[in-house]
Amino acid sequence: MINFWDSNIWSLLIIIGVLFASMIIAHALKKNIPFLQKSLVPASVLGGILILIFTSIYKLITKQAFFDLASLSVVDSQNNVVLTGNSILETITYHCLALGFICMALRSGKKENSKKRTNEIFNTGITTVSTYLIQAIIGLVVTIIAVNFIDKLNPAGGILLALGYGQGTGQALNYGKIYQNSYGFDGGANFGLALAALGFLSASIGGVIYLNILKRKGKIKVVSVDETEELSVEKIQNKNEIPLNNSIDKLTIQIAIVTIIYLISYGLMQILGKLLEGTNLKETIFGFNFLIGTLVAIAFKGVLKLLKKAKIVKKEYINDFMMNRIGGVAFDVMIVAGIAAIDLAVLKDYWHILIIMGILGAVITFAYIRFVSKVLFKDYRYEQFFAMYGMLTGTASTGIILLREIDPNFETPASNNLVYQNLPAIIFGFPIMLLASFAPKGLKESIIVLAIATVLLIILIFILFRKQIFKKKASQDTSSSS
Repeated sequence: MINFWDSNIWSLLIIIGVLFASMIIAHALKKNIPFLQKSLVPASVLGGILILIFTSIYKLITKQAFFDLASLSVVDSQNNVVLTGNSILETITYHCLALGFICMALRSGKKENSKKRTNEIFNTGITTVSTYLIQAIIGLVVTIIAVNFIDKLNPAGGILLALGYGQGTGQALNYGKIYQNSYGFDGGANFGLALAALGFLSASIGGVIYLNILKRKGKIKVVSVDETEELSVEKIQNKNEIPLNNSIDKLTIQIAIVTIIYLISYGLMQILGKLLEGTNLKETIFGFNFLIGTLVAIAFKGVLKLLKKAKIVKKEYINDFMMNRIGGVAFDVMIVAGIAAIDLAVLKDYWHILIIMGILGAVITFAYIRFVSKVLFKDYRYEQFFAMYGMLTGTASTGIILLREIDPNFETPASNNLVYQNLPAIIFGFPIMLLASFAPKGLKESIIVLAIATVLLIILIFILFRKQIFKKKASQDTSSSS
């Protein structure tokens, strides 16, 4: 029997309310505290940090985790906790990652046809994947050494640096959870989430420091941007789209499409899971929820296009503006929930490893992206740097926040590079996901993955700098023959 006053009825809503309230408070603080305004820390990150501070103080005083309270948990008829509030936070993070990716995949976007732009987009995708490899190599070297001194640490834990920095909160949690549940990495989920939080701070604070250095040197002009975005009718409602409000609201249709695609993805994961029953790959398949969701969304777009050609579907059902908004909400909630889910007490044995990995990850990512932008994106090197550095230590939205400081109207191709690089990044990055699933089996496997990652990085660097390498070789051959 359901009673509307039972905590089970309200726990999820209370937790979501706490997440949104923290973001509103964070937004208010950012508007009124100059330091926070200058730091460019997103409100979702700041909101997560506020919850983390509050829950840490609460646990220190009461000796009980805040999100373990019965009112924030799912309990059975005997009032035993079945699902803690912390588990609910992790579940929200997990699902929001896939929902955000589905929204991104459903957007139409503009086609980039010129050979130069195709090369730049391809190079951006290769830069993304090669940075993942660099971060994974750095992290693996640290954890393979540290495993000799820390018993609970998994030698493959260093790969979580690439997932936390390169791919953000959702993926860091997914793989951290797999390492924790299947391979005995005590605190693996928290380890991944902590790295993701450090990544956001590296992007926001480190990015601002570099912005100010370049500004003082006169190399860039930081533009003051009004946060109110000017929207034309065309940005909200394209031609031949379904009306905003008819027998069903247009936003309802957008949410329905995203939800149906995710449910189809769940069905596919269940089928694959049944086929792989009894293997560790089942958990890996469900860790790929964002990728499977993306592929289903792309297939859905293809089917919709065929139906339009056949005149069965006469109107455009997907609206880019609304998909951006739904995806934005999903990613904001994912970030704040992921940071709020961190249990600092679990990380007491790992804090020095996290600091070492966090600093090395930020510095080497900074240096590599700076070099690539200088060599391959000469026409807009600084715009490309801030977009890529923000994305590869935080998320794509963090990259856009940094980019807007010097390119508020997105006049350079840097913002489009972030969008269109996803296809080459997925193609070249998929093997990394497989390596990340193989590495935690043991020290030997982690060392093998480290060796393979190093070889893959060398190959990708040759692909990335193909013109510079082969042009130099060709000029040397010409000079030697003359």
